[in-house]
Amino acid sequence: MAPDRGSSEIESSAANEGNDEEEQETVNDNDSDCDDLDVLLLGRDNAQAFLAERADQGQNFTLRGVLVGLAIGVIICFSNTYFGLQTGWVSGMTMPAALIGFGFFKTVARCIDYPFTPVENVLVQTVAGALGTMPLGCGFVGVMPALNYLLRTDENGPVVLSTGKLVIWSLGICFFGVVFAVPLRKEVIIRERLKFPSGTATALMIGVLHGNTDEEGKKKPASGLEIFRQRSRSMDLSRSATLAGESRATGTAYVQVQSTREEDHRDDWKRQIRLLIIAFCISALYTLASYFIPQLRGLPIFGLPLANNWLWRLNPSPAYVGQGIIMGPATTLHMLLGALIGWGVLSPLAKNKGWAPGPVSNWSTGSKGWIVWVSLAIMLADSLVSLGWLVLRPLLLYGPSFYAEVRDRFIRGGLRDVLQVLKSRGGDYKTLTPAATSDSTTLQEAAEPDAPPHHLVSYKSVLVLLILSIILCVVAIKYVFPPIPVSALILSIILALLLSIMGVRALGETDLNPVSGISKLTQLVFALVIPSSNPNAITINLIAGAISESGALQAGDMMQDLKTGHLLGAAPRAQFWGQMIGSLVGAVVSAGVYKLYTSVYDIPGDMFQVPTAYVWIFTARLVTGQGLPEMAWQHALGAGIIFVILTVARVRGQGRWWQPYVPGGIAVAVGMYNVPSFTLARTVGGLVNWYWVGWRRKDETRVIVLASGLILGEGLVSIVNLGLAALEVPHL
Repeated sequence: MAPDRGSSEIESSAANEGNDEEEQETVNDNDSDCDDLDVLLLGRDNAQAFLAERADQGQNFTLRGVLVGLAIGVIICFSNTYFGLQTGWVSGMTMPAALIGFGFFKTVARCIDYPFTPVENVLVQTVAGALGTMPLGCGFVGVMPALNYLLRTDENGPVVLSTGKLVIWSLGICFFGVVFAVPLRKEVIIRERLKFPSGTATALMIGVLHGNTDEEGKKKPASGLEIFRQRSRSMDLSRSATLAGESRATGTAYVQVQSTREEDHRDDWKRQIRLLIIAFCISALYTLASYFIPQLRGLPIFGLPLANNWLWRLNPSPAYVGQGIIMGPATTLHMLLGALIGWGVLSPLAKNKGWAPGPVSNWSTGSKGWIVWVSLAIMLADSLVSLGWLVLRPLLLYGPSFYAEVRDRFIRGGLRDVLQVLKSRGGDYKTLTPAATSDSTTLQEAAEPDAPPHHLVSYKSVLVLLILSIILCVVAIKYVFPPIPVSALILSIILALLLSIMGVRALGETDLNPVSGISKLTQLVFALVIPSSNPNAITINLIAGAISESGALQAGDMMQDLKTGHLLGAAPRAQFWGQMIGSLVGAVVSAGVYKLYTSVYDIPGDMFQVPTAYVWIFTARLVTGQGLPEMAWQHALGAGIIFVILTVARVRGQGRWWQPYVPGGIAVAVGMYNVPSFTLARTVGGLVNWYWVGWRRKDETRVIVLASGLILGEGLVSIVNLGLAALEVPHL
């Protein structure tokens, strides 16, 4: 939330007393409002000119930018497949993609004909992110392992697909979410100006990397970030005066970054690249060593009895420390809480009571599988409350006033006046912060400029591409999975599109895209639609959830990238086609990478336990009415009720000092269904983040770069380990 500015002016004017003073105050305030409006309109004109100038640059879409983005995306794809099969964690890594792209083009600057600009960097990170997230978007870290390895024969499984069918499946589900996100841009980025923190942070880093001087040291024109920041200050001042200090629920996040911070980092890109390389090398060496010494992946730091009997080990992987740095202290500590509850309390309880009599590490009869049911209930509770609030909040905020207005119009003028109200509401946008005066409406209408129309994706193109992508999705999935009814596929796509709206909004406000909750909600809906007597009920349930997750993920990633591009003046149409190209290549590459890993390693196994695949299959079995292990439903119900209450508290406490201390359901559940070795390493990373950002009050960019190097190092060298394993090179 942007800090309140201009309050001193309001307080000083409020100190005037007497009727004459009040009248003069009104005149002065009106003059001040006019001045503020002039400043705002001038800032809007500057920003509009900036957007037009940047969008016209030829570097918005270049072959070299696409190729570099694809190369970086392939690295991220391998990394995400590796970590996704281990723990389910996937990241778009747009910030390191932008940094790597910048470093590459700086290195070859003398050999290229035209300069590498911020808008071309936007293209690079857009393509790389689209390709890199396809392992999750195409279900290769959850749904596909569940179908391939966990589906029982009585459930018409397992479903083993050839590489060709995997590619067809991927191509079928990788486009419609991207296309559907385009019309949402006007609403959430231009009109509501949602923050999209990761997109804003990426834009800031790109702006800092490219600096404000050209190759000859001459000062460039004011950057888009600075223009938007100046406009945002003027808008905050005007809104403070108009709304009497009401805080804004949404708005541009540019003002939260100080110019001095940019000045401190403008010449820092070489140090950032150096840090990235050092972190990469450290992680790469550990990863290579862990192949020859597998014991490094599970150190018994709490003693052999706890390690052997209850799986309390530490995986000192630098990559998982890096993941914890990115997640932050609050999330990682909530994961640690989940590990303590799941593996420190519930696992011994289930084992000793005989509810899970098998070995602890057994997913079917051991406590490892038993506690997944509890974590699943926590995830469902968190998802239903969070997504439900996204639906109910607009009704609670605007429902009463809208009903009162419609009722008054109906009493005064009948149905015709009511229709006029509805028409005016549809054509005249209202922000989340209620505007009480015509002046504030004028300010809102002048709020956010946009790229020139010829650089936008036309609604006709969106409509045609959306229809084609939906047809492709239905045809491809029907070919790969013939038993699935076409009606079920169409319903799953409709749910995916509707739920992706909530996912985009949540991402814009909180930087978290609840794709897991969206997929679980879709599975719950399909349990009501498809009877459990259907022999393919589990398969249909899994495919429907995968479609929903894919759509929400693609729409969210597209919107983060569009936010980055908007702040830097990149052409949205160029970004859209970059995203489509990245998704196209990513669909093919991720299918091949998945097939490569699954052909070399045992899945599930010690190296790749695919915990999210178990969550998927357990959810499908739960919602289709299959029985739970002994006493599992009682503990799951209790945990669900507790986290309904806690999630309500988190939602209602948004912005309060105590809100981060309330455990988040998804984080607790992840810590519960992953073995403690990964959670402990992530907690170390979270504490590193807290020390650097919270304790030392340093900028987070440096530790994010460190984390990115640690993650990419293990992700890339895992390809080397894959080759060693395929060649059966001996190890300890």
